[in-house]
Amino acid sequence: MSAPTILISAGEASSDMYAARLAKTIRERTGARLFGMGGPRMAEAGVELIADYHDVAVVGITEVLHRIPTVVRVQNRLAREAARRKAALAILVDSPGTHLGVARRLKNRGIPVGYFIGPQVWAWRPGRVRVVKRLVNHMVVIFPFDEEIYRNARVPASYVGHPLADVVHASMTRAEFAARHRLDPERPIIALLPGSRRKEITQHYRTILDACAIIARDHAQRGTVQFVHAAAPGIDLQPFAEYERATGIDIRHVEGAVYDVVASADCAIVASGTATVEAALLGTPMVVIYRVAPLTAAILRRMVRTRDVGMVNLIAGRRVAPELIQDDFTADKVAAEAGWLLDSLEARTEMKRALAEVRGKLGTGGAIERAAEVFCGMLPAI
Repeated sequence: MSAPTILISAGEASSDMYAARLAKTIRERTGARLFGMGGPRMAEAGVELIADYHDVAVVGITEVLHRIPTVVRVQNRLAREAARRKAALAILVDSPGTHLGVARRLKNRGIPVGYFIGPQVWAWRPGRVRVVKRLVNHMVVIFPFDEEIYRNARVPASYVGHPLADVVHASMTRAEFAARHRLDPERPIIALLPGSRRKEITQHYRTILDACAIIARDHAQRGTVQFVHAAAPGIDLQPFAEYERATGIDIRHVEGAVYDVVASADCAIVASGTATVEAALLGTPMVVIYRVAPLTAAILRRMVRTRDVGMVNLIAGRRVAPELIQDDFTADKVAAEAGWLLDSLEARTEMKRALAEVRGKLGTGGAIERAAEVFCGMLPAI
């Protein structure tokens, strides 16, 4: 009995984490040989990488234009290698802007496609569901409402829960975290999660620092506020240091301990995306921020179907955390929202209660194992 060959592809950091866990589980069940696109976690999981997700991981419409030739080359490379290696299955993880193009190329080559964490057609570009129906053999989704939408469109779909439900846990108490990083557990702590892409840092960090300056000034009489940047492992801190020198704000950088930073904080300033889900799972009150290029924002306003854009609010079905997006993302507004959370125990308690409801919608764990079961079921009988 020969082991199957599987293409597995992730287009950004969070997908790299999910795909690595999925690859490990599938290999344990089938002995499969896995290759594809990803990052360090997939490489550690034994996936042979023929493309790096950093080549395609960009945010925004105008921002992606200069990357189109690179994205097309990656799409062609993945499909060509899948055909050359006679892949029995392709598993594409999130990143529809890249992966739907890969799916089209794979379909033309007769390779079945499983998709994990599909396009959020309920939020924007609903027409994509027709593309998915044409190109994807089975959609594995992480929110229960996704399953209903895809099945109503006659796309085979399975809801498995959110893979973060298994992994988002603090490893230490606030007191232990403070002692390790020379912080005072009795003084307020604000976690900063400005994003990890260079473009996000450029768009977000200076405004966040200006907000921190206002917060520090306004709370000087009530105990100095401590600001902690939850830095991704291996991230270049030089761009952050350049902004900090310009503002003089004291920021403590803690690398590779995002969950401990967020869990220990009184509140967090979080770039919209997966980080808002992680903060919700940890029960940390937050202010959601984001900014893209003006032209991208203008285009998105015509495409987005929901009032909110923060994933935590979309999952809740209502606004449970304040959103300061685009023109609303100013230092004064960030400082006002974060300061209110610091000052009001009632506001923090109310948001924690709402975040507990969000946690309940993310499943009870085991999402990766259930997803692996679906994808293994798509492999041809040997």
